[in-house]
Amino acid sequence: MALNIVIMAAGKGTRMKSALPKVLHKLAGRSLLQHVLSMTDGLPAQRRIVITGHGAEQVEAAVAAPALQFVRQMPQLGTGHAIQQAVPALEGEGCTLILNGDVPLIKPATAQRLVAACGGQALVLLTIHLEDPTGYGRIIREGGGSDGPVQAIVEHKDATPAQRAIAEGYTGMMAAPTGALKRWVSQLSNNNVQGEYYLTDIVAMAVAEGVPVLGVAAPNETEVLGVNSPVQLADLERRFQREQALDLMEAGVRLADPARLDIRGQLRCGQDVEIDVNCVFEGQVSLGDGVRIGANCVIRNAEIAAGARIHEFTHIDGEKLGVKVGEGALIGPFARLRPGADLGAEVHIGNFVEVKNSTLARGAKANHLAYLGDATVGERVNYGAGSITANYDGANKHRTEIGADVHVGSNCVLIAPITIGAGATIGGGSTITKPVASGELSVARGKQLSISGWTRPTKKR
Repeated sequence: MALNIVIMAAGKGTRMKSALPKVLHKLAGRSLLQHVLSMTDGLPAQRRIVITGHGAEQVEAAVAAPALQFVRQMPQLGTGHAIQQAVPALEGEGCTLILNGDVPLIKPATAQRLVAACGGQALVLLTIHLEDPTGYGRIIREGGGSDGPVQAIVEHKDATPAQRAIAEGYTGMMAAPTGALKRWVSQLSNNNVQGEYYLTDIVAMAVAEGVPVLGVAAPNETEVLGVNSPVQLADLERRFQREQALDLMEAGVRLADPARLDIRGQLRCGQDVEIDVNCVFEGQVSLGDGVRIGANCVIRNAEIAAGARIHEFTHIDGEKLGVKVGEGALIGPFARLRPGADLGAEVHIGNFVEVKNSTLARGAKANHLAYLGDATVGERVNYGAGSITANYDGANKHRTEIGADVHVGSNCVLIAPITIGAGATIGGGSTITKPVASGELSVARGKQLSISGWTRPTKKR
């Protein structure tokens, strides 16, 4: 059976009060539309079609992907009008699954239930029972009961007071026989309060033709909640984060407060991981067994090995190159690891130390107020407070090579490209411009002068 997936993403989102198209607003670090598209990756669709309208070029550029097709709805004259634009792109006579680009948290299992129930033969509506279904189209069932065949959907603005009392609402998502869907949407009328072409009017057409119309209930409210305002977006964000926090705790992760955690990507955790409050994880992050993350850390695209401790207020951003932290390493507080930082086992990176595109071997330490950029640092190196690698000459980056057991004193400048041999010592306050051989002491600073009888200037009155 051929499966088409159509995602409606043409709306302006006036209540968002933003120049950004509604479907591009982010939830957990990804756009609403990208959440829906990612969900469909696991479905065996022959066509995936996104209907764009408001901000079409921006939306299409943001989510463009191979085998993803776009059609435009200009102007936007209702949901039925949107599907009319997609009809020429529909393939085969199987099933068409219709989703909303501003309903980001629908699960693959729910979408699969709709497709399976449709089977290319029935019109299947995803419904939800709500205490307050204001704004939802109401499901009208035969005999007025809660489990009879579906007879129609009445939009909230067109519903009578009795119909508005119905608790079962239509979520805006359905699966329909493709051939019948093409026929039905071609017959739609805009004779209603809004003057729009309602997709929901196809229910009455299906009933008239004797096509089964089924209502499949969503597992929970969160899966079908849409975003129309910043308030709703924030509510959905917290629902999503709470769900992820519960999954982590079920897997054994200790969270100091599940309400103060944000995962904006994929977080994989080993055994006995502890995460304190107000931590943000973005991109791909893995935490090995026994890792402890202090409060107020931001970690993006990083691998942190077993037993490492990330102290409070540490910022780790691997971007495309990634960051690796070895077993038993101690990082922070107030440390910054940038792309390409590769730290071995038991490395110490202390407060206000920045590491970028550098490799530090086992046991190396930079405990205070230092910068290591484009450097290779050997085992057990002690890198002094206030020291930096001067890796940029104004046009190109250069590397610094520091051998094992080197001691770099405080407030040193190592001007790359340069090599410091194993076991060498760099005297505090030195600016090093030439290679230092293994075991040597190198000092490069002005001679200290002491002047007796000197009088400090006084301010003129």
